[in-house]
Amino acid sequence: MNQPQKIQNPETTVPKTPQMNERDFINDQLTTEKYMTSSYNIALNEASNQNIYQDLATIFKETQDCQRNLYNLMFKNGWYSLESEDKQKIDQAYQQFTGYKSQLPYTVQ
Repeated sequence: MNQPQKIQNPETTVPKTPQMNERDFINDQLTTEKYMTSSYNIALNEASNQNIYQDLATIFKETQDCQRNLYNLMFKNGWYSLESEDKQKIDQAYQQFTGYKSQLPYTVQ
């Protein structure tokens, strides 16, 4: 079995001091945006008023976009990495979840 390969840009160095550096600040912002996106998602699911729902949906989208931009910045600077997955594992997961379609009470496109 192949080991997953790390996907990462060259890391931009930051000072290693007790004070927060650029990476720390951006990582803190990214974590906050992820939390806010999750919270807005719950609020959207529970909004009973259409006008409030629309306002929340707009804020959710802006928050999600901000989170994505911060993620891209972290990845670009080599501060966020991913691991590639073995094609066989991806194919197995795809087959597994494709099989679930027949169990759903509605048609999935």
